[in-house]
Amino acid sequence: MKLVVIGFGQCGGRIADEFARLNRRARAQRGIEIITGCFAVNTDAADLTGLSNIRPDYQHRILIGGRKTSGHGVGKINELGAEVAREDGDKVVDAIRTAPRFFESDAFLLVAGAAGGTGSGALPIMTQLVKERYGDKPVYTLVILPFQHEEDTEERTVYNSAVCLKSVNAVADATFLIDNQRYIRKDFSLKNNLAQINALIVEPFYNLLCAGEEKKSKFIGAKMLDAGDIIQTLVGWTVMGYGKSQLPVFRFPFERSRNFRKKSTETHKGIQAMDEAMGELSLRCNPMDAGRALYLLSAPAKEMNMDLVKELGDYLNDIASGAIIRNGDYPRERGVLDVTLILSELNDVERVRSYYNKSTSFISVAKKRQEEIEDKLRGVEEASKDIPSLL
Repeated sequence: MKLVVIGFGQCGGRIADEFARLNRRARAQRGIEIITGCFAVNTDAADLTGLSNIRPDYQHRILIGGRKTSGHGVGKINELGAEVAREDGDKVVDAIRTAPRFFESDAFLLVAGAAGGTGSGALPIMTQLVKERYGDKPVYTLVILPFQHEEDTEERTVYNSAVCLKSVNAVADATFLIDNQRYIRKDFSLKNNLAQINALIVEPFYNLLCAGEEKKSKFIGAKMLDAGDIIQTLVGWTVMGYGKSQLPVFRFPFERSRNFRKKSTETHKGIQAMDEAMGELSLRCNPMDAGRALYLLSAPAKEMNMDLVKELGDYLNDIASGAIIRNGDYPRERGVLDVTLILSELNDVERVRSYYNKSTSFISVAKKRQEEIEDKLRGVEEASKDIPSLL
């Protein structure tokens, strides 16, 4: 599957930068193109300068809202971010057309953080615009939810997230939900932690996108998972998971036998990878709420067998019994057995519901607070009415 990736704001731009790195890796290791165009869109020039993998020209790093922000961002005001996106949206669409292999793309993936200003505001506006211009291709969004400490200390964070999620859900074909909090490593520095989080967010897409673009016959799976399967799976609220088990890199000739212990170990490795994928879902949810699911098994060809595929299918069917399940295999990895898991068409997401409830109370509290401030200002003006002015 080939994607056009567009990142909005600081968070979205850095995730898009990771997708550009992922495409470079796929090209070097496998001779495959999985990203036909990678763009970063921002109102802050400094954020665009800090990227490493996206081309540095103005058609790939796109500055919008220069007249209103002077290249210094919108200061977490997502209404301003949305307004700027409406005014300069055509600049982004024109840049997308410049990608030489754009018309090979299977879908769009638009990325942003839910809590910020530029990304949160621009994401739904641009999703709608891209859908209007390119109605034949699905448009997916990847929304990064804020850290817990941001929710606790910044009321605007919850409000921005709720507005962004509601708006995006109304226009996108599917929305990947990513909880930043689940990827934190306590002993990392701030910069390294964020870089590591971005890499972990993007990693599950690697085999998923490569499997359907494989060119060498020996790496084509017995049941290939292609763009059609992915498109039919992705609907509404969606989460991803990724898990892996280490395998012996070297085996002695003729070592493979019908020993029951070895066969049991192979199946156990697969279940272990599926367990990890389920435990490391991008957002905590109940798998029983999923209407559609997909998993991709990737391992050396000799390590995959019908028993393993059956066990994984039964496992997923038990915990997501209401879902239509698609699966595939990709005999590419060496020394590793990994599982990429998608749960889609979630009918209930507790975190999203929590944002909606909190933001509703925030709106009433903010309105009351504003009225109190205005009353106090009027009181100060009344007290000063008899004092002469020098103006």
